[in-house]
Amino acid sequence: MSDSEDMTEFASIVERIERGEVPIKNIERELICPICKELFTHPLILPCQHSVCHKCVRELLMLNHDDSFDAGSECSLPGSPRSRVPSPSMERLDRLVRSATVRRSFGSRGSISSPGWRRGSVTPRVTTIPCPGCQHDIDLGERGISMLFRNFTLENIVERYRQAARAAVAIMCNICKPPNQQEATKSCMDCKASYCNECFKLHHPWGTPKAQHEYVGPTTNFRPKVLMCPEHEMEKVNMYCEVCKRPVCHLCKLGGSHANHKVTSMSSAYKILKEKLAKSIHYLISKEDQVRTQITELELLISQTEENGQLAERQANEHFERLFETLQERRSEMLRSIEQSRNRRMEQLRSQVEEYQGMLENSGLVGYAQEVLKETDQSCFVQTAKQLHVRIQKATDSLRTFHPAADTCFDEFVLDTSREETLLKEMCFGGVPDPPLIDLSQSKVYNEASICWRLADDHLPTDHHVLEYRRLVGPSQSPSQEDGEDGGLWRATDRVYGSNTIVNDLEPDSLYSFRVRSCRNSMFSPYSPEVAFHTPPAPVFGFLLSDKCGFCTERLVLNKRRDAVESVAGAAFLLAAERVQTGSYISLDYIIGDTGISQGRHYWALKVEPHSYMVKVGVASDTKILEWFHNPRDTSSPRYDHDSGHDSGSEDACYEVSQPFILLTLGMGKLFIPKASSSTANPPASDTGNRVLPMPHRLGICLDYDSSRVFFYDADTMRCIYERQVDCSGTMFPAFGLMGSGKVQLEDFITAKRLTF
Repeated sequence: MSDSEDMTEFASIVERIERGEVPIKNIERELICPICKELFTHPLILPCQHSVCHKCVRELLMLNHDDSFDAGSECSLPGSPRSRVPSPSMERLDRLVRSATVRRSFGSRGSISSPGWRRGSVTPRVTTIPCPGCQHDIDLGERGISMLFRNFTLENIVERYRQAARAAVAIMCNICKPPNQQEATKSCMDCKASYCNECFKLHHPWGTPKAQHEYVGPTTNFRPKVLMCPEHEMEKVNMYCEVCKRPVCHLCKLGGSHANHKVTSMSSAYKILKEKLAKSIHYLISKEDQVRTQITELELLISQTEENGQLAERQANEHFERLFETLQERRSEMLRSIEQSRNRRMEQLRSQVEEYQGMLENSGLVGYAQEVLKETDQSCFVQTAKQLHVRIQKATDSLRTFHPAADTCFDEFVLDTSREETLLKEMCFGGVPDPPLIDLSQSKVYNEASICWRLADDHLPTDHHVLEYRRLVGPSQSPSQEDGEDGGLWRATDRVYGSNTIVNDLEPDSLYSFRVRSCRNSMFSPYSPEVAFHTPPAPVFGFLLSDKCGFCTERLVLNKRRDAVESVAGAAFLLAAERVQTGSYISLDYIIGDTGISQGRHYWALKVEPHSYMVKVGVASDTKILEWFHNPRDTSSPRYDHDSGHDSGSEDACYEVSQPFILLTLGMGKLFIPKASSSTANPPASDTGNRVLPMPHRLGICLDYDSSRVFFYDADTMRCIYERQVDCSGTMFPAFGLMGSGKVQLEDFITAKRLTF
């Protein structure tokens, strides 16, 4: 085909599309909402470019937060904006909500340099929903639904489809009253009503402004003449943002959220996108013969799949029939052996019973002997009595040493089928996938569990995975106690199509067991080995390191994410070191969290690099932090101990006094328990060696504000290392002190931004 012929055919296709000559039937699949599974009703375009019914999006948001969202502006919502429309697919909505990543934050944030820095926590409105089309989390922003455009093009196509489906049903005039209601001949896009000829002339007389209204053929789909900006409701959209892939107005470009984005004119975007779409349609139409050939091949494959599946079923059934036959034969043989042994033993015991019955008076052997004794002829008596006496003697010996003639125990016939049962349970087809292995280094458990697993190096692709978990030990239980609430029953997650998933709503201070298996072609692999994790004793506390309050930029380096800080010498210290023969760090450099705690129990965890010289971690009140930053102390003094809270040198006399802070010292791969500890986990000891422990890989800290106690844990095993009373009269902050080379890394909490305070 020449270029001119190709362009002619392309132009013809475009004209057919514009005139609406492309058949509207057989496209119902494209007009179905992925949530309610019905034809779209007032569809909204999500940022990922998928469309969802307005009522379905609204239901998703309401299920997350019943009263957190504004119903939106008139540009995106039909009818009464605050009326809740029931959804016919609540089960699917619940499933989508459970898989969504809902981000929440809590706590009091602010700078402690001002007197009003203690603020109550505010939970932001939930504006994140999962797209039912691509399963990605969609952030709708602060304005929620009102930021979404209505898909008027899709809405119009749905209306055309409805009309084609009900061609025999006419649209009636909205002005005429029954029983004389006439069929509508046109619809006014300005009045949003349908009219017959007489009513249209009556309500749109010549010479009036209504005569200039735009009218079309009868329809029930009234769309606005101009698309308005959802962010600036009085502005028309006249540009297209190439970054966000959505229309915008000039105010969005001048100072709005699209100020730094690349935009193009609406006419240019219309021309480019229409040309791309038409070319794509042209390509598909030109490949119609190829598509039909491939459809024929697919139908043949369907037939072959049906035949091969039936053959596989027959073969598998034959194998099981042979197994059943073999098992039945073996069963018959073994039961026959038991029966023969039983009959033989019973016969022996019955004979013994008869023999013993003969020992009774006037019966059997004794009765016969009594009759022989009556014989008076000596020769005849001697002839008979000799043999009889031998029999009597045997009976007498048997009576003295009684032994059953047969054993009643059938222990030798006990059948152990555990090995065979295991083999039968593990019996599978040749294509069963290998079991995955849970990755302990990547899996983390807090309020929720982030479980990761890996597959064998030579594994074939799998369809999905299923993670199962159960609670072994609950709060205030020992490992030997059974969990009565869950009963140790396994609970399964939904299908997982990656190599990790998140388990929600775990109980605090509980031991959970996890296992996972893979599925390929409807065949499941064996379970992975079970792995146990212990949840923290309190909800996770989410915060970042503060770069505002007293942060020393000369000797502390904070990463961009503000979740790690490193101590360095700094230029000022190096210059000062030139004037001395020996150098040492003379003070701690403090850094605190950007969120305070004023109530409840909270837990966080961190890592201290093993090479760190000295790092102190713990909590401190706002007043103590102000004292540290405004009145630095000479920490090189041997009489100054942060853990004791005073500079008297007499730690032993005052260790029980509650201080507004507590800092635990770590360094050089060791953890140091403070002197005269009141810890229940580690009793006081005079031996210094008992106060020095190996540094845990991860250190957990739990602050019980209401009980005024701080607990330090080995975060991997959740074993309490140290606990102490603390004065919680003010707002408490996570506090860190570094001296010399050292680094602190906060754990990447999976639930830090999703915790409800």
